[in-house]
Amino acid sequence: MKRYRNGEIWDFEHEMPVVGGNDEVVLGLDGGTTSTVCICMPLLRVADPFPDPLPVLARAVAGCSNHNSVGEAAARETLEQVMADALAKSGSNRSAVRAVCLAVSGVNHPTDQQRIVNWLREMFPSYVKLYVQNDAVAALASGTLGKLHGCVLIAGTGTIAYGFTEDGREARAAGAGPTLGDWGSGYGIAAQALTAVIRAYDGRGPETNLTSSILEKIGLSSPDELIGWTYADPSWARIAALVPVVVSCAEAGDEVANRILFESVQELALSVKAVVERLRLCGEDGKDSFPLVMVGGVLEAKKRWDIGKEVINCISKEFPGVFPIRPKVEPAVGAALLARNFYMKEFCKEL
Repeated sequence: MKRYRNGEIWDFEHEMPVVGGNDEVVLGLDGGTTSTVCICMPLLRVADPFPDPLPVLARAVAGCSNHNSVGEAAARETLEQVMADALAKSGSNRSAVRAVCLAVSGVNHPTDQQRIVNWLREMFPSYVKLYVQNDAVAALASGTLGKLHGCVLIAGTGTIAYGFTEDGREARAAGAGPTLGDWGSGYGIAAQALTAVIRAYDGRGPETNLTSSILEKIGLSSPDELIGWTYADPSWARIAALVPVVVSCAEAGDEVANRILFESVQELALSVKAVVERLRLCGEDGKDSFPLVMVGGVLEAKKRWDIGKEVINCISKEFPGVFPIRPKVEPAVGAALLARNFYMKEFCKEL
């Protein structure tokens, strides 16, 4: 293990005593496009079932760690900083860590995984087990308490469906961004609403209450100002923030808004169906039970027009065994449970 380029990050360790075997910990990280969360938990060598609530020792938050968004140098620095912060807050240090599971957006290929494993290897002793996954995997684990079986549907600013079988096969659908068809995402919903406003304004589409509602929300006076507003900062999160306006208009009876949400439900359900069918999570007769973990602001039940509920209703028509789960813990906790489970599986093999 070497100090890495920002050695001062770990200076707190010089003031700490050597950690004993009873103080073993695992780290779980959830790295999204806006922030990175690190959870420090005890290893829990004996945990059947897991304690409720789970014993989280510390939580730390830093910026984006997606190397595709911020570059490798910034991503590495963010990861190191957030892990050091979590360990410092927990009163632990790197000698106590037994396993790290990093679940980060932008990990779509084994080469991505190996690159990040190499970064982590420079930061930790050689005996620390390192695991790198797509962030959807941690979201699944947050609902199944670390068990990789079933399907997760994430619908926030972006969207992806990801599934695992008990024998380790995996599949995904969507997750390529709205340009490549992720229309069930928050960005996709809001972009369609903005398009509907422009089409109504120039005569290509029907009138819609989305026009007045969106203009009021963002402080514009005319639809023709939308062009400048949109391209001044076309970031996904900024556009996706308009989803509540679309939902409110739909609840008020606007036909255009209702159609956008209905089509988004179909898109999200289609992503889940694609994963379920490829992995045969539903069994040969289509009736086997499987968990469906639902994560993301688009799926949260805050309004009468409940997108998540409608997705479940759509899926259950074809797969009556679907068992929807809304996680009680955040994805970073799911990543920590994965770190623990991966470590214990390898530990048992070595005995």
